[in-house]
Amino acid sequence: MPLLRLGVSFQPRWPVDDGTAILRAALRAEQLGFDHVAVGNRLLDSGFGLDTDPLVLLAAVAGATTRLRLLTSVLVAPYYPALVLANQAATLDVVSGGRLILGIGTGWNPDEFDAVGVPSRERGARTDDHLAAARALWTTRPADFDGPFTQFRAARLGVPPVTRGGPPVWIGGHSDAALRRALRFGDGWYGTGIDAAQLADVRSRLGELATTTEEADRMTLASAVFLTPPGIPAAVPAPGRPLGGPSPTPASVADALAELAEAGLTVCTLWLPIAAEHVERAMEWIAAEVVPRLGGH
Repeated sequence: MPLLRLGVSFQPRWPVDDGTAILRAALRAEQLGFDHVAVGNRLLDSGFGLDTDPLVLLAAVAGATTRLRLLTSVLVAPYYPALVLANQAATLDVVSGGRLILGIGTGWNPDEFDAVGVPSRERGARTDDHLAAARALWTTRPADFDGPFTQFRAARLGVPPVTRGGPPVWIGGHSDAALRRALRFGDGWYGTGIDAAQLADVRSRLGELATTTEEADRMTLASAVFLTPPGIPAAVPAPGRPLGGPSPTPASVADALAELAEAGLTVCTLWLPIAAEHVERAMEWIAAEVVPRLGGH
């Protein structure tokens, strides 16, 4: 089986009276050999998951770990002015020693767009503008940029990233517009809840939309998938198809991951719809029961 890097999404609501719980879980993820941890982006209380700023939280995770990669899953680019986004991402890239992966999305929540004063109808255009401006700041000193929402002349970013060209950018979304954005601005595509057939369709569409074969072939294919390990109660319903079926076993989960890897997935984020108190136990089950069944892992 092709190599498949497994990570864990830290979406459960973590106890507010113990702000270090998530850092201990991240350290445990690193000890267990996971590739990355992922953190979402919410500005207002969702009543569903971890409602923090992903760059701030992942900076704390960076300080508590040494190897674990740090994925925003996903950061809503229109919420951040382009210069702020570029500087914050570059700062985290530096302090983590190049471990940041910038998962990017256009967003969807009308309440949050209203709260930050950004028209939701502009979210796609603003995402393109901010990504192009950030890339200019990461690659050129000084940089000039003239976009519909961002303009600067002879700008030198406060801190240049340690990763050449800036941290890897994975673009989320399944629409043709999202795939075009990934090809134009990204280093990878990041999906949600896909199976092997859907991944094959995405690969085919990327090939059709790309201007060259090399443009499509260079893309990292990654996705979040939903898993509730046996014996651990779900805290919320999984928002998509459960990995390994409704009653997963080590074999069924490993088989589903193997199918995704054969279809071209190289990075998989396990989204666990469980209470925070069970996250370490869930990770330990995955590491002990599932990973050994992945022959190429």
